[in-house]
Amino acid sequence: MRGWSWRDFGSDAIAGLTLAAIAIPEQMATARLANLSPELGFLAFIAGAVAFAIFGASRYLSAGADSTIAPIFAGGLVLIAASASPHYAALAAALALMVGIIVCLAGIFRMGWVADLLSVPVTAGFLAGIAVHIVISQLPDLLGLPPGSGSVFQRVAAIWTGWPQVNLASLALGLGVFLLVIVCERISPRIPGALIAIALATLAVVAFGLEQHGVKVLGPLPGMHPGFAFGTLSPDDLRTLVPMALLISVVIMVQTAATTRSFPPPGDESPDVNRDFVGVGAGNLLAGLAGAFPVDASPPRTAIVAATGGRSQVGGLVAAAIVLVLALFGGTLLTHVPQAALAGILLFVALRILRWQTFAETLREARGEFVLIFITALALVALPIEIGVAIGIGMSLLLGIWSMTQASAIELERVPGTSIWWPPVNALKAECVPGVLVVGFQAPLSFVNAEKFKQGFRALVDARAGELKHVVLEASSIIAIDFTAGGVLKDMIAYCRQQGATFSIARLESVRAQAALDRFGISGDLGPDQIFRSVENAIDALPDQRNASAPMHAATGQKKESSS
Repeated sequence: MRGWSWRDFGSDAIAGLTLAAIAIPEQMATARLANLSPELGFLAFIAGAVAFAIFGASRYLSAGADSTIAPIFAGGLVLIAASASPHYAALAAALALMVGIIVCLAGIFRMGWVADLLSVPVTAGFLAGIAVHIVISQLPDLLGLPPGSGSVFQRVAAIWTGWPQVNLASLALGLGVFLLVIVCERISPRIPGALIAIALATLAVVAFGLEQHGVKVLGPLPGMHPGFAFGTLSPDDLRTLVPMALLISVVIMVQTAATTRSFPPPGDESPDVNRDFVGVGAGNLLAGLAGAFPVDASPPRTAIVAATGGRSQVGGLVAAAIVLVLALFGGTLLTHVPQAALAGILLFVALRILRWQTFAETLREARGEFVLIFITALALVALPIEIGVAIGIGMSLLLGIWSMTQASAIELERVPGTSIWWPPVNALKAECVPGVLVVGFQAPLSFVNAEKFKQGFRALVDARAGELKHVVLEASSIIAIDFTAGGVLKDMIAYCRQQGATFSIARLESVRAQAALDRFGISGDLGPDQIFRSVENAIDALPDQRNASAPMHAATGQKKESSS
């Protein structure tokens, strides 16, 4: 609210009205995706909007029920309790409380780095798998068939078996809503296509008496009765929810950070990911206490607030107030909303979360990582969804670790006429200094690559046996050194000395790495006169280089003429 004045209220009110028009049908559809009643979707949106307005930092971010996380916890909760039962609803509320605590703590302890645990290809595969789950779960409502249960394959088999009983009226309504939302989105994201489509579909049900033709509708809503039923849960229930809460928290943090960074504040303000974690975490806490379910940051709704001129979280509060009025007094308006219409909206959501551009770019530019997209999506579809999410996160971490393990020690050469030391380039006639080996390592030095560093380093030293007098480690890319790597570095220093060569370090720019050298006693072993700010300084300090002749060309072996 910094800098806000009543002159901004008009812009925020317009943004709030537009946001409410988008959120009302979306929250109803997402609640059904989570196997919960629509009014709990409204409650989740209100809780997310109010809590984030109080505790969050972003001026635009919209928190509420989200289709990214709904299939994850729905797929896990149905293994514990019957869908839509009071026990199921209590588990969903308890899960929201757990997620809220985890995400709030992540923000308080400034753990925004957790949001980077999922690589872009793995995230794309994760969203593709979620999209498949959304489509399969909504096909029965779209086709007018009984709701399915079990795994994705069991649901597909049930749809195939029930195909002769497809209700054409339901199918027409669902596809009509789907197409209308797409058209409105293409014309302008500001058009509340979902709300318009829901209204037209409801009018069609009433006008043509489609309920008598087998079209299923929401029916009377029981109304909101906020409150969390603690007494229905056992300690075993809570222990079962812990792994799911951790997984959903990671997904929420990834999506919240992406939303915050995609819609930065105006002027010189900087996005505050950790503060937004606290805001979204508080939204989950409030949603859980109110008896709703986990909430998340929504990139599409946030984009609507930004595009319609929203200036602050007042826009989100206006939208929450509109949703509250509808939930309290407008329940009868939703009685005849066809379930197929909500399915059509979710089919559009599934289409929108697919990252087609990422698929194409990854396939074209990094085919190895494209396999990650396919494997992650397949894991989410073929396995229990929470296990699929865990596999996706694990694969993303393994990808990062694997890239670190590929780093190796390389010999650097001087670019002619400069003081720049660079990896060998075929087209470049580089220079070397007689008796001097300059070694680079282009990654943090840790237990995952320390052994490979040791092997490569020794190979370079052994290749110059007999002529080597000095070794310089160019450490500009070594931003960290752990305990295992510190031991390996000590071994390499001792090995160079055994070969009759001195050892020095140049361009160790990382404060963390410098502290590690002090902590492991390497700085004291080398001495302050063997740590330099540049490779040239290290070479110039060598006793036999101060009055030496010009360096040799690596390619020709001829001395370079000295210059002033």
